[in-house]
Amino acid sequence: MEIRELQQILNDVKSNVAKLVKGHDNVLTKTVCAFFSGGHLLLEDVPGTGKTTLAKALAKSLGMKFSRIQFTPDLMPSDITGVSIFNLKTSSFEFKKGPVFANMILADEINRASPRTQSAMLEAMGEGQVSTDAGQFVLDKPFFVIATQNNIESKGTYSLPESQMDRFSMKLSLGYVSAEAEMEILNGRGFVTALDELQPAVSFEKACEAIRAVEEIKVSDELKYFMITLVNATRSAPNVKLGASPRGALSLMKASQATAAFDGRDFVIPDDILTNAVPTLAHRLILDNSAFISGTSKEKVVVSILENIKVPL
Repeated sequence: MEIRELQQILNDVKSNVAKLVKGHDNVLTKTVCAFFSGGHLLLEDVPGTGKTTLAKALAKSLGMKFSRIQFTPDLMPSDITGVSIFNLKTSSFEFKKGPVFANMILADEINRASPRTQSAMLEAMGEGQVSTDAGQFVLDKPFFVIATQNNIESKGTYSLPESQMDRFSMKLSLGYVSAEAEMEILNGRGFVTALDELQPAVSFEKACEAIRAVEEIKVSDELKYFMITLVNATRSAPNVKLGASPRGALSLMKASQATAAFDGRDFVIPDDILTNAVPTLAHRLILDNSAFISGTSKEKVVVSILENIKVPL
């Protein structure tokens, strides 16, 4: 696929989603990058900021099979993966696939489910398969998870384990829109009607081809070494108990490749890395107790590293 065609596909998908999701240009860019780089996305924000709308609009824009899973404390792993049901006619068990068998999954309020149920989603995200009482099943590709969690409620929630946080290539926050964007929302039509009328921006086949094309974006050895240096710096930074994993460096590289494609380039430049460092690395860090006392956040740690690291020219 030519780079201009790839750039057009990415921008068309973003523009299509923007018809429903107003005032979040940067988040939309990063979300599209997360999908086409083959990762998964965690959206953490207060209720009503458009997290669910974003996921549904993206699935519709890509023409992909979509499933929404509402995570609750009583949700069981089989509610996600599927269950074997006895067929009286054949006198045998038949496996009924769960909602995880789709191309795009909205894992709504994922931190409300028990750790046991979260682990079922962890396997699907990390290995592209699920294990059930009927055996192991490989999931369709592409497989993209957008998980949401509310960052102001802690009652009845279970913090995502480090291993699951590491499965997300990016963590984003939509935040509140500007007054102008909110006025546009109020003057618009109902979401359900608008979503029903939203047409795919690209065919399923072209979307899959674009994912493969993003993987071909060139990254020089110098920039790869820069990313490794950046990730290593998170492991020795002040107030950090656990730094970013090697998977963090891989997610950073893939996101940078998608960003380059957005700009119509078939090669990565330092700015692509700098703009993706915080969303791809910060959520992987574990801070020590002194960080909470000093008011240091994970994002501030990464920003501080970027301000002090030597950037290749």
